[in-house]
Formats: sequence, structure tokens, C-alpha cells
Amino acid sequence: MPLITSADAYLVDIPVETERTDAVQAFLKQETIFVELATDDGLRGTGYSYTIGTGGRAVLSMLRDHLLPRLVGADARNVEGLWRDLFASTRATTVGAITSLALAAADTALWDLRCLRAGEPLWRLAGGHRRSVPLYDTEGGWLHLSVADLVEGALGAKRAGLRGVKIKIGKPRVEEDVERVAAVREALGPGLDLMVDANQSMTYAEARQRAHALEPYGVHFFEEPLPADDVQGHRELARSTSIPIAVGESMYSLGQFRDYLQRGAASVVQADVARIGGITPWLKAAHLAEAFNVAVCPHFLMELHVSLVAAVPAGTYVEHIPQLRAVTSTELTVEDGHAVAPDTPGLGLDWNRDAIDDLRVS
Repeated sequence: MPLITSADAYLVDIPVETERTDAVQAFLKQETIFVELATDDGLRGTGYSYTIGTGGRAVLSMLRDHLLPRLVGADARNVEGLWRDLFASTRATTVGAITSLALAAADTALWDLRCLRAGEPLWRLAGGHRRSVPLYDTEGGWLHLSVADLVEGALGAKRAGLRGVKIKIGKPRVEEDVERVAAVREALGPGLDLMVDANQSMTYAEARQRAHALEPYGVHFFEEPLPADDVQGHRELARSTSIPIAVGESMYSLGQFRDYLQRGAASVVQADVARIGGITPWLKAAHLAEAFNVAVCPHFLMELHVSLVAAVPAGTYVEHIPQLRAVTSTELTVEDGHAVAPDTPGLGLDWNRDAIDDLRVS
């Protein structure tokens, strides 16, 4: 019986690799919360979650003060039971972002242990549907970039063989967004997917106007047009446009995904493993999407999501935003426009421990 003998958490600030802006915020740094679990059979599992600049210390406190002490002495193999126990112990703060992020850091460490013990990579142990998945680029599509910069980024992604490009929208005038989308579509041609992302910045009226204006450009999906808690607004918008509506990066429980899918308010599910509370609930959201015949294209965390998207039949795309190169020794493998899931046992992340120590927050 592999019992957990120690459970530790710490915070690391990873600087962003390039300036990143959208219609509501700037991504200034990645507060990365690590969890390390050791078992009495000599294994050590590492998990993590993140914020984009605020709340990292609150997540760390939730782990240290409430969650991790419950794991010491537990059987590390009982991942589902441990997730449920941790969740139940935080009833006063669920469903909420801080709790979900803390749960995710612990849960991903448990999954790392599970895969290491089995001698299997995450993509296989989580389902094993396929080894590689299509990759689309977001790194060249930030809102502060000029039209010329957007076109350059799109052409670079095309030359690299990526299967799609996403750009941020939400400029003050519809015409500005249309100009940007039209220029990128012309650069890409008809053979690549083009996505847009409003980051919850619009009213229903604004989003409906944007969607109608962008329909001629073959938009693959329209991401987070409205605030994430506006299920009815997304439902009405989905009914008013031919562009598929994508949601999920700002949703923190399986029930929220159920509500969207039951009401026909989403055509693409973008569950983020950190924000939904870990791999355990992420897989449930992915299988729920499959039951509704809806694609899964998760938000961010490409280094981890590649294995999860590869694991499930509904997995469709991985989003290209490099962010862990400062603390890892290897990079995401890309072949013919597809991200290839790591085949080494565990989560598949080759952590650079020295670099992590250098960036640790005291």
C-alpha cells in the first residue's frame, strides 16, 4: 500500500515570454503553484496549477493550511476518493477559483504518482485515444499587436505547419475587429482554421453584432464572447450565428459545463485542467462533452493539455502558448502541425529543478 509520507507546496513566479494582452487584461507573470507528494515506496509526484498574476499566495495557503495535511498517510492510488475528500473538506469555498486551483495542484501530483507507478504516460493512462493532436497558435494574436504584426504571426504559424490561428478581438469599434480578422484570413487562405477570442468583454448586443460581421471570414469558433456566468446569453448568441461558440476557461466546476451543454450554449468546451480542479474533473468534462457531441479544445497549459487531449475522443485542438520553457528541460514536440504527447511515465514534464529553485517565491 503506497502511503503518502509528505506533501509540500511552494510558489514560483515564471515571467511571461512575450507581452500578452486581451480585451480585459494583461498577462504579466505566471504564478505557478507546485505540489510535491512523496510515498513510502520511494516515488515522488509533482503537480501544479497557475494564476496569471494574482491569487497565487491564496492558493498556496489553501493547500498548506487545509488540503495537503489531509493527504499525508493516505493511499496515493485512490485518486478519485482523495479528490472527493479534498473537495468535501472545502465546502465553504466551493465552487470557487482559489479552491479549484488548489485542488488541481494536488490532483495533478496524484496523477503523476499514478502514472509513475504504472510506468505509463498520462495520455495512455487517461484514455489512450491517440498520441498526437492538432495545434493552433495564439501567441501571435494578442490584442495590442498591429494588423501587420497579426499577419506576420499568422504566416509564421502557417509556415510552421500549425493547423490554425487565434486572434484576440474586442477593439472599441466593430470595424477594427473586422479589419484584423479579414487581414489574417487573407494571409492564411481557406486551408487553416481561424479562431477569435473576446475574453468575456462584450454585451450580448456587441457579441451578436461582431459575430454577424465576422461570419464571412469562416471563423472556426468565437471564444468567450460574454461573461462566463451568462449561460442564457451564450445560448441566444449560439442560436443567432453560424459561428460555433467556445467557453470553459473561466468555469470552475463540472456542473457549469453541464448547464452550458444541456442548454445548447456551447459548441466547443475549453476546460482548463487547473481551473476545473485537476485531471480528475477535467476528464469528466471531456467525456460529458463527448456525450453531447461537442469538441474539447482546452485553454492554455499546452504542456499538460497535450496528453489529456490525446487521451479522449472529443479532444480536437491544443492551444500553442509556450510558458514553461523557463522551468523545464524539454519543449513540446511538434510534428506536421500536431503536438505529440510525451511517452515517458508521469505527466511528461521534464522539470528543471535548479531553475524552479531560482524562481521560487520565499
